[in-house]
Amino acid sequence: MTYTIQQIADALGAKAVGDTTLRIAKLVEPATAHADDLALAMSPKYAQTLSDGAALAAMLWPDADWQGMGLKAAILPDRPRFAMSGLTRMMDPGQGFETGIHPSAIIDPVAQLADDVTVGPLTIVAAGAQIGAGSIIGPQCYIGTGASIGKNAYLRDHVSIGARVSIGDNFIAQPGARLGGDGFSFVTPEPSTVEETRKTLGDRGDTKAQQWARIHTLGSVTVGDNVECGMNVTVDSGTIRDTMIGDGTKLDNLVHLGHNVVVGKNCLLCGQVGVAGSVTIGDNVVLGGQVGVSDNIFIGDGVIAGGGTKIMSNAPAGRSMLGYPGTEMSKQIEGYKALRRLPRLIRDFAKLKADLAQSDRSKASDES
Repeated sequence: MTYTIQQIADALGAKAVGDTTLRIAKLVEPATAHADDLALAMSPKYAQTLSDGAALAAMLWPDADWQGMGLKAAILPDRPRFAMSGLTRMMDPGQGFETGIHPSAIIDPVAQLADDVTVGPLTIVAAGAQIGAGSIIGPQCYIGTGASIGKNAYLRDHVSIGARVSIGDNFIAQPGARLGGDGFSFVTPEPSTVEETRKTLGDRGDTKAQQWARIHTLGSVTVGDNVECGMNVTVDSGTIRDTMIGDGTKLDNLVHLGHNVVVGKNCLLCGQVGVAGSVTIGDNVVLGGQVGVSDNIFIGDGVIAGGGTKIMSNAPAGRSMLGYPGTEMSKQIEGYKALRRLPRLIRDFAKLKADLAQSDRSKASDES
């Protein structure tokens, strides 16, 4: 499907200039653009490569000299990066899933599906499951007993939703996402070496090796509206109460949430973040790639943790963190700078020591 420059601009609430009747087939980077493409040159840096392609139209920035770039038309949004959200949504061709219920899908007779729900090949929808209007369930998915999915969900292939999981509207799950597995919770008849080591910070005492007994998972997972899960996300069910994910939160690929975790609204958890059990995370928190969070702690609203940070104790609201163990970002950077200066300080100290020794020898020689 193609759109005119004017149609695209109107959808974005942006200004269109030049020949706004030009039709656009797809979005491309400037250097590879053809005549029916919209080049994405949203800063002067990217606009430099327009001459390498053959674009007639581009999305630029508010005061860009589009005519000086040799273009016939342009879209000039106030905030180009934000405009990308609406633009990519408009031009997204989707995965090509066929509408309706595929003949190979297995739908339990007591499952409740809205009339316009799409269910792909080899997908299983268990007894008592509910799926809201406009939802698309891709191939080879599993929707567990009593699970509930709201309106306009979009599940890619191989997504698994466990029993009694409750999901709000506009949920998106990428391939391999798993919500509602059992929590990782085990206990020993007597206090274990792990408990003793944690309590004493290293002294195991007289503890002995024991077998682990499983604590069963009785809770499930509750997910708010407008939540997205990347590929191979895993979310454990709560032990007694549900694990919870707030409205608008986005989980990147390979994120893991342990049992009883509570994640607030509008959080971003980037790739390979691991959150141990019973952690509470506030609203608008951003955890960079490979951040690790120790169990049973609290992360306040608005915390930002840089990639690889290991958060091992409570983090107050508004803190920017970095490092292992995670500390305030400014302190971590100062510590790193000091560490970089350490070899020079050691050399300077060694030289000073040698100079003093030489001075002492010279003084002793003079006195003799």
